[in-house]
Amino acid sequence: MKRLNTLRVVSISVFSPLLLSLAVFVYLYLATDIVFGPNQTLNSDPLPGEWSMFRRDLNHSANTDPSTPSPEGTLKWSFSTDGPIQFSSPAVVDGTVYIGSNDGNLYALDAETGTKRWDFKTGSFIWSSPTVVNGMVYFGSNDGNLYALDALTGKELWHFKTPYAVKSSPAVADGIIYFGADDYHLYALNAATGEEIWRFRTDGFVMASPAIADGIVFVPSYRYLYALNAENGRLRLSYMTQREMYSSPAVSSDGTVYFNCDSFLYAIKGDARNWPSEYAIRGWWVQFYVFRIAPPPPPLSGHIGKFRLSWIRPITTRSSPAVSGDTIYTCASIRMYSINAESGETNWVFPTSGQIQSSPAIGNNTVYISSMDGHLYAVDDTNGKRLWDFDTGVTTSSPTLADGIIYVGSQDGNVYAIK
Repeated sequence: MKRLNTLRVVSISVFSPLLLSLAVFVYLYLATDIVFGPNQTLNSDPLPGEWSMFRRDLNHSANTDPSTPSPEGTLKWSFSTDGPIQFSSPAVVDGTVYIGSNDGNLYALDAETGTKRWDFKTGSFIWSSPTVVNGMVYFGSNDGNLYALDALTGKELWHFKTPYAVKSSPAVADGIIYFGADDYHLYALNAATGEEIWRFRTDGFVMASPAIADGIVFVPSYRYLYALNAENGRLRLSYMTQREMYSSPAVSSDGTVYFNCDSFLYAIKGDARNWPSEYAIRGWWVQFYVFRIAPPPPPLSGHIGKFRLSWIRPITTRSSPAVSGDTIYTCASIRMYSINAESGETNWVFPTSGQIQSSPAIGNNTVYISSMDGHLYAVDDTNGKRLWDFDTGVTTSSPTLADGIIYVGSQDGNVYAIK
């Protein structure tokens, strides 16, 4: 009996610290960044005068160097493709404009003259916006492939096959390319070889472009905004909205993530994490609250604010916010809004005559936006007054600003360069 008690004491003294250590490790792993935290240096920006990816940079700021010359609204050149340009938006790097078309081609055009340098044919139309990094251009096609081409020649270097369309615009950071597909997955591949590093299963189609800041990937899918560790795809946060999302998020310099859903602009903390079983516990909590046996449930993890942009529910929008200092520029229905990031108050509202599916670009105190009313607008960012507009035909592609020139694709099949 004495021996049995001794064994019991020894077992408790040995295993209790081990169990406690395991519990501490699990807590640190699940609830903190002490174990396997994100790489805080995982950020990058295009060179001055370039717009190398959708929304210009990994944060999706769509904000260029303040010294960028301002276009005056006159045509420099136009180039005709053989199909409408739906949602693919131009990338401009090393004097070349890259853009996809519904004719299934990715085009490389001389940024100065509009002359075609090369084109590359895919098996279906291209809604994805190209990304150009280290001499390679990456883009998706509705044929289900993510392509990597030599940016100078258009020669295919590799492709990665998914089961369904790739409408998401890729983002590249630290040698890894991130993109979504209609197969409910976000993928991370080796940018040089196309080898899969990880994939993450979402709740729906991934049509938006991932934003990346401080080692965290932010991407919406159906009714959730996901935040993942960029190195391993581990889930940090899933933030639920009331309706499906198709626009891409933008991340401010203080780490706040902004995104559009229905008639609202949301703001959440980029470094936030869900508490364990948050949505399961929350479901019970809400029921207890309804029967007045529990206090109101706390806000969703990461929640900062939700700002109504319009009382008229817009059609499903792909328009994504842009960030400049303490101001957010975003669109809903037929209007563009300037919103103070600190207070959530509206600075001004700019109306157009058609739905806005494109996303704003910012440069030298001017905001540029395309509308389905057939015009590209230049708007003073201080007061929301129209400076000029240019007839582009119905446009859902987002404008790009590089070296004082606005580039935009139109559903009339043309790429316009406006000086």
